[in-house]
Amino acid sequence: MFDLGIGITLLLFGAGVLAGALNAVAGGATFFTFPALILAGLSPLVANATNFVALVPSNIAALPAFRTELKSLGRKLIAPLIVGATGGLIGALALINLGGDLFASAVPYLMGFATLLFATAPHIRKIVEQRREGPTRQVSILPMLLLFVFSLYGGYFGAGLGQIILAALILNGHDDFHISNALKNAVIAAISLLSVAVYGFSGAVSVPHAVVMMLGATVGGYLGGTFSKRVPQQALRNGVIIFGTLLTIYYFISNQ
Repeated sequence: MFDLGIGITLLLFGAGVLAGALNAVAGGATFFTFPALILAGLSPLVANATNFVALVPSNIAALPAFRTELKSLGRKLIAPLIVGATGGLIGALALINLGGDLFASAVPYLMGFATLLFATAPHIRKIVEQRREGPTRQVSILPMLLLFVFSLYGGYFGAGLGQIILAALILNGHDDFHISNALKNAVIAAISLLSVAVYGFSGAVSVPHAVVMMLGATVGGYLGGTFSKRVPQQALRNGVIIFGTLLTIYYFISNQ
C-alpha cells in the first residue's frame, strides 16, 4: 500500500491493531506504534508526528459516548479545553522548531519518563482522589498550571498521558469520575487536534505510514472494545511497562 512494501505495511498495520486494542483496554499504544514507525525507516521527529495523526481518531471516537457528561459541565468545560489546547499547540510548535536532532537525543528520556508516568499514574490518581474527598474546593491556579504542563508534554510527545491528565482534572475540582473521564477525553482530543494541525502544516507527517497504522488502530479498537472485559488489564499494563523499560534501555544504548 502506498509503495511501502508488504513487510512495512504489515508491520504498521499490526502495530496499529495492537495499539487500538491496548487503548481500548489498558492504554499505552505509543509504546508500540512509535518504535514501529522508527523500524519503518522514519526519523524520530517524523515518526512522532505520524504517530499523532495515526492515533488521533481513537481520542475523538470516545467523545460521543460522553456527550451527557460533557453537556452537564456547561461553562466548566471551557477552561480545561483552552488550557489543554494551548499547551498542546505550544508543545507541538516546540517539537517542530527545536528540530529533529534535539528530539532524537531526547527520545530515551521521553520514553523513560513516559514509562514511569504510565506505571505510576493509577497510583497518583488514587492519591489525588483521596485528597479530593470532602467538601468541594475552589479551583486554584496550581492544578490548572499542572494541566498546562502535561498538555505541553502531550503536544510534544504524549506517551502515557491519559491517566495523569485525569489526575490533573480531579485536582481541578472534577470529582465525579465519569465526568472527569469524559473531560479527559475532550482535553486529549483538543491537544491532539491542534498538534496534528501543526505537524500537518509543517510537512512532518508521512501520510502513507499514518493511513496504514490508522486502519490497523481502527480494527484494533473495535476488537479491544469487544473483548475488553475478557482481558486481564493488569497483565497488559505490566507488559507495557516491561516493554517501555526495555525500549528506554535500548534507546539509551543506541544514542551512545
